[in-house]
Amino acid sequence: MFSIATDIAKGALIGAANVVPGVSGGTMALITGIFERLINAIKSFDLKALRLLARFKFRAFFEHMDGRFLLCVGIGVAASILSVAKLLEFLFENHGIHVWSYFFGLILASVYFVGKRIQRSSIPVIALFILGAAIAGSMALLEPANENTSFPYLLLCGAVAMCSMILPGLSGSYVLLLMGNYQLVMIKAVSGFDLGILAPVGVGAVVGLVLFAHLLSWIFKRFHDQTIALLTGFIFGSLGIIWPWKNDVVQTFQNEDTIKEKIVGYDYYLPNIANAEFWIALALVLAGIITIVATEILAKKTKTTP
Repeated sequence: MFSIATDIAKGALIGAANVVPGVSGGTMALITGIFERLINAIKSFDLKALRLLARFKFRAFFEHMDGRFLLCVGIGVAASILSVAKLLEFLFENHGIHVWSYFFGLILASVYFVGKRIQRSSIPVIALFILGAAIAGSMALLEPANENTSFPYLLLCGAVAMCSMILPGLSGSYVLLLMGNYQLVMIKAVSGFDLGILAPVGVGAVVGLVLFAHLLSWIFKRFHDQTIALLTGFIFGSLGIIWPWKNDVVQTFQNEDTIKEKIVGYDYYLPNIANAEFWIALALVLAGIITIVATEILAKKTKTTP
């Protein structure tokens, strides 16, 4: 029963992270120690799983897919998105710096705790960490591409955006924005339920996620330290996006009577340490760090509990 509650709580953290601009649910999955299990569970949707479904062996299919784990995480994600989204929307509008400060502390501590899982340092490990940091950091500086409605490109958008959502340090919606199809998919197609757009994006998302899970699982088993180094780099590079002291650069998208704003970049600035707000923000950075430390301690106790 305790493990069920723990998995739901971890799913809730993943869901909350996906709501925050620039934060990936994959980061929380990696921090809470379920990233590899989540990837392996997604990877289990294979030919054997399809054969079990075709034979109506639902119990065997559920066990093959690590169904209890996926169900608990899924419940946590859904509950968190539905409950936390509105709260975070209010907090971002009224206490933006404070929210960013807490998440900055979370991600900052995550760099250490994820990175320490590297068992042996080497030149390739260091190089991959730098590469990951450069990729994630440069995303904040990239210019969005032009809108593209071609079928192959929509498949690619779905695959890349979904894979980005599970990769630590990368935001799926932000990647979709960079690919030029955020307005097309998330506003026009969703509001108008345009299956001509949603269908290829959805197919690309599902196929891309399953194939990417297979690839990640294979890489993890053979190049564990290198993979952790790259993912740690992604997390470190995302700190630039999460820096608390910045002003949003907002772009307005319009579809008939629907108007939606999307953050496309940031203007950064240094804090005024003489301001009381700075010290509150600093306290929240420390609170974020303490949260990760407590999560690590709890995870260790869970593993040692018979």
